[in-house]
Amino acid sequence: MIGRRITHRTADGVRIPGTWRHAFIRNGRYFLTDLFIYADGLIDCWGLVTIEEFEEKLRTGWVAATIPDGAEAAAHDLGRWKFSDPRSRLTPELLLAEVLDTIDQLNQRPDSTGRCLAAVDAFLADRTEENRAAAHTAFLAIPASRRRYALGDMDRKDWPLRVLVAGPGGQTYLANDPPVSQESYDRALTYFEERARWSAERGTHVPADGPAAPHAPAVQLCHSYPNKPVVDPGHLGLRNDYPAPISVEEVVYPSVAHAYWALSVTQPDARSAITAADTAAEARKLAAATARLESWEHVRAAVMTSLLRAKYDQHPELAEILLATGDATVIYDDIESAFWGDNAGRGRNWTGRLLELVRSELHMRRIGIPGL
Repeated sequence: MIGRRITHRTADGVRIPGTWRHAFIRNGRYFLTDLFIYADGLIDCWGLVTIEEFEEKLRTGWVAATIPDGAEAAAHDLGRWKFSDPRSRLTPELLLAEVLDTIDQLNQRPDSTGRCLAAVDAFLADRTEENRAAAHTAFLAIPASRRRYALGDMDRKDWPLRVLVAGPGGQTYLANDPPVSQESYDRALTYFEERARWSAERGTHVPADGPAAPHAPAVQLCHSYPNKPVVDPGHLGLRNDYPAPISVEEVVYPSVAHAYWALSVTQPDARSAITAADTAAEARKLAAATARLESWEHVRAAVMTSLLRAKYDQHPELAEILLATGDATVIYDDIESAFWGDNAGRGRNWTGRLLELVRSELHMRRIGIPGL
C-alpha cells in the first residue's frame, strides 16, 4: 500500500514516482532499512534491481522476509539488537506479490484487489459458475496478507468476499471457516447489493462546501511586457505589469508592479524614480539596485495582496475579466521570480494564488454575504 509514503527518483530528466516500505537486508547481519519501489518496476534494495533481480534477492535471502531466532540486526545510526522468538507475517512469495501490487498502484493500474473486484462485478452481473470460479481465482491471487483489506471494510474484513466466491456449500480459504451455508451466502449477496448502492450514491455526492477542484480550465498568464493599455486586454489585463494605474495613499503608480517595487525600497528618491520608470521591467531593475526594506520577504505577500485589491477596486473593467475566470486555477508566469510565478511547475505561483483570493473577495462582495 502506498498511503502517504510518496517519493520519486529522476532518470534522464524524467521524474519516476515511487514509494517505500520497511525491509530487512541481510549483509552479514540483518539491517533494517527502506525498500524503495518505483513505477518503472525498479526496486532499490541497496542498489536498483529489476523485478527478476529482486525475486532473486528474495530467493537468496539478501532481502529477508523472515528472521531466524538469535539473529543479530542493526538500524544505521540507531542501534543493534538480537532477535528472540521472531515472528513474521511475510514469506518471500508474499513480499514479491505485495511489491508487484505496489507497482500496479504507482501506475494507476488495477492491482490484484482491483482485478478481483472486477471479476466479482462480472459474476454479480452474470451469476454463472464459470464467472464465480474466475472471481474465486482472482480472490486467491490477492496476497493473503492483503485479502482482509480488499473491501475496505474493517468491520466485516473479507468475510462477504470469501463467502461469495466460495458459493453455497463451498469452503473458504480459511480452514476454520465452516462450509458456506445458503443463509451466509444470501447475506453476502445482500452485502454486495448494498455496496453497489452505496457506491452509486457516493458517485453523486456533492460536498457540502462545494467541489475541492475547479470546474473551469486553468488560466495561464504568460510572461509578457505590456507597455500600454488596450481596449480589450483580456487575460493580459490580469498581469501585474499591465499599465493600469493605481492610487495608494495619494501616490499614483503606473501598475501594480511599479507600486510593488517602489514600496520595497528604503530611499525616497529611489522610490520616486521607480514610480516614474517607463516600464515595469525598468522599475524592477531600479529596485534590484537599491537598498530594500528590512525583512521585505516577510511582508511582500501582504503588500501584493493590498495592491491587487486596489487594482481591481479601481478598475472595474479588469475586475470583470478576473471574475469571468470563474473558479479556474490561475497560473502566473514570472521568469524573474520563482516565488511569484509558477514557471512550468518549478515556482510557487503566489501571484496566481492571490489573484484567486481577490477574485473570491469580488464574488463575495457581489453576492453580498451578510456581516462581511
